[in-house]
Amino acid sequence: MQAATEPEKIERYLSDTSNLPGGHAEQLFVPTSVDEVQQVLREANAAKIPVTISGARTGTVGGAIPFGGYVVSLEKLNGVKCVDRDAMRIVVEPGVLLGDVQKAADAKGLFYPPDPTEWSCQIGGTVATNASGARSFKYGSTRDYVERLKVVLANGEIVDIRRGQYAANANGVIAFDGREIRVPTYERPAVTKNASGYFNSQPLDVIDLFIGSEGTLGVVAEVELRLLKRPEGLFSGIAFFERSEDLLGFVAEARARAQAWREKAPMANTLSTDLSATLVEYFDANSLRFISERFPHSPTDVAGAIFFEQETTPENEDAVFAAWNELLDKHDADLGRSWFTTNDQDRVKMREFRHALPLAANERYSRSGMKKVSTDMAVPVANFPSFLKFYEETLGASGLEYIIFGHIGDCHLHLNIFPKDQSEAERARQIYGRCVAQAVMLGGTVSAEHGIGKLKRKYLAVMMGERYLNEMAEIKRVLDPAGILGRGNIFDEAYL
Repeated sequence: MQAATEPEKIERYLSDTSNLPGGHAEQLFVPTSVDEVQQVLREANAAKIPVTISGARTGTVGGAIPFGGYVVSLEKLNGVKCVDRDAMRIVVEPGVLLGDVQKAADAKGLFYPPDPTEWSCQIGGTVATNASGARSFKYGSTRDYVERLKVVLANGEIVDIRRGQYAANANGVIAFDGREIRVPTYERPAVTKNASGYFNSQPLDVIDLFIGSEGTLGVVAEVELRLLKRPEGLFSGIAFFERSEDLLGFVAEARARAQAWREKAPMANTLSTDLSATLVEYFDANSLRFISERFPHSPTDVAGAIFFEQETTPENEDAVFAAWNELLDKHDADLGRSWFTTNDQDRVKMREFRHALPLAANERYSRSGMKKVSTDMAVPVANFPSFLKFYEETLGASGLEYIIFGHIGDCHLHLNIFPKDQSEAERARQIYGRCVAQAVMLGGTVSAEHGIGKLKRKYLAVMMGERYLNEMAEIKRVLDPAGILGRGNIFDEAYL
């Protein structure tokens, strides 16, 4: 096991893509086995030394940044242990990159659906944050694919949990390896994506507490993931709209028809030509202008664009194309300038178009020296149009530079604001606070996919309130009595 106390060796583990300043740690550990993870945690737990788990550090909310104590990097625990084609399962260590999981599955004719924008993230981090991405519109988040977890608890104890093994009883209590965990009483927002605090459902499976717990309840040491059969083909399109009302009408109908397909699909085998998008992504007019240098053939005189995909077979490809074309025509898409493809080479270019925007945004604020202000909020379907209008009117009146893009199929958009100086930065932060209040008022979540980390603790408090934060803190006290893991993530240390 590598261990270091020299500042120059620890430095690269003190930041993530949030650019949260002030990170520091007394010692770095890079274990090469689960036994070594146990060893570090036993020592830290006995001495009550904080431990921050570090993965690829692609997170945006400061969850991997230590503020004292030990930082433990899982980068050397990076083995693919097994890919079972018949059982459609893959078993990996936490340091395996998401892209490598995708490749290992693909080599067996299988498919792992979760696709966060940053494919260089590690699987342990995706479990810790319940990562999702664009394909969550059809396939859901990481939680939907985790079948088993091996977790090292704060005291060094290993627990191996299979889904369905430990669930809450009628009294809302989970009996778990000699412990009793009381299920929180809060209700989750009625949104399809939510990464705000500990998961809750009835009955609650204990494996779902660890998924999305942001390194505060245990250290993921091994993951068994469910895989799907690889799609035969895909029909992809980027459609441009001259009017916002046409774009929103198109999205609403595409969403409704996909939902109707999901509800009927288990009982029918004649629905292969229905509209059942894998993803539905949005770019506002500012976003299109923002990346126009990289994609000079994309129009910039439109209200916005939608990127969508649907799985196909050779038998239904033409019918699927016709169905989408009919819907696009119905909602007055600019078909003459829109892009469509069924081949892999062009689809890669479309994915590059989608991923270019967040990458360009990150490059922009890195060059400027100013920190962008970005939202990760989602609201219920019925309230989405008014929330988007709030974004547009509030930012339009502010005079600040901004872009709006993201997972419109899930009513989850990213607003990025680019302040030019400290005065604009303060105005941007005030607008962010207003957006939080608006999302909560509309029954939404303050974090749909990025988690809470250290940056969004006060906003989680706005969303959940003191009572429910205390219920989450009680769960942490059961599993981590000394409070050493992920200190500062999700809620303030005062709750512990």
